[in-house]
Amino acid sequence: MKLSIAVLLMCLLAACSENRSGPQDGGHGHGATDEFERGPHNGRLLADEDVALELAIFETGVPPEYRIWLYEEGEPLAPSAARVQVKLTRLDGESDVFSFEPENGFLRGNGVVEEPHSFDVEVTATWGSGRRSQWAFASYEGRTQIHSPTAQEMGIATETAGSVTLRERVRLSGVVQADPTRISRVRARYPGVVQRVAVEPTDVVNKGDLLAQVQSNESLQSYRITAPIPGIVVEHRAQAGEATGDGTLFTIVDISKVWAELDVFQRELSRVQEGQPVELMDLDDQHVATGRIERIAPLAMHGSQSVRARVVLDNASGQLRPGQFVSGLVTVAESSVPLAVERQAIQRFRDFDVVFERIGDTYEVRMLELGRSDDTHVEVLKGLEPGAQYVVENSYLIKADIEKSGASHDH
Repeated sequence: MKLSIAVLLMCLLAACSENRSGPQDGGHGHGATDEFERGPHNGRLLADEDVALELAIFETGVPPEYRIWLYEEGEPLAPSAARVQVKLTRLDGESDVFSFEPENGFLRGNGVVEEPHSFDVEVTATWGSGRRSQWAFASYEGRTQIHSPTAQEMGIATETAGSVTLRERVRLSGVVQADPTRISRVRARYPGVVQRVAVEPTDVVNKGDLLAQVQSNESLQSYRITAPIPGIVVEHRAQAGEATGDGTLFTIVDISKVWAELDVFQRELSRVQEGQPVELMDLDDQHVATGRIERIAPLAMHGSQSVRARVVLDNASGQLRPGQFVSGLVTVAESSVPLAVERQAIQRFRDFDVVFERIGDTYEVRMLELGRSDDTHVEVLKGLEPGAQYVVENSYLIKADIEKSGASHDH
């Protein structure tokens, strides 16, 4: 079944690829599939009759920056032979404008070309004679277009990037126990003979329900033994025709509230405190309940040297059963961060941790600088703006579609 779903998704991906705008060259090799003329420095060569300039992004040992070399009739010119301006317009409409200064035989841009290197480029050169040359081209990297109906069929879903409270949690193991104040051990009021037993083991009873009828040895009168609390009959020692004796005939446990007793070992003891929230998980790591630590025992368990942390839980549904093994995720610290993304959204693209932002029907890579994290979210320090719509479900399909187009990074 999983294979069939995977095949279907890839077919949808291939179908949407036929309808999207194909990647265009970056003038510097990002995601370049269209051929263009390169200069001696492997940059894009932009010609206007007898003059030309070569535009490249240089990032060896420095942050990415534009460099330009000038030519006339194929021969190098001094970098002072022209004044050049480069304007970059990104998918979200933001623009960057670079001017250039001569340096060691080339023109050097006055700023960093921020990732992703995906934009529409406008180049204007004014030569020494006053002649003006202009070029415009698309340079897209990590970008693809998928129409909304196709994206829905592919199961692609987005979330809005924004502030999140990160929770540092520790995992403790433990067991569910009955609350001792909700256990009743029922005995006969007067010695006698059991005439009738009205319940069976594991029966659920309400307060006042008949448990058994006993004939008193002294008065020979019959009297009723009734349930003093609601709960489950967990122990049953009454048999018709037998003497009651002084022992317990029935044990009833009310499990509408239970305890989770969690083992706290020495390495976590300084971090776990009363009042901290706890999420309880079963052995399949599925959520079963939430609560808070009500009490931390003053004594350690002799064998394990652990200390018991008690979580009192409402169990009206009866989902938790005494004796059941659980794990507790205890929140030991919380911190609010202004911008975070879901862990599942993050992919690797080139050498970066990335998410894919959706703007209309277009999806584009966003290189992230990450900070703190918890089980579900990661703080974003740089690379994404608050309010951005980023892909959280099936983001690997966006990555596969971009890689399928032959994206590269070869300045």
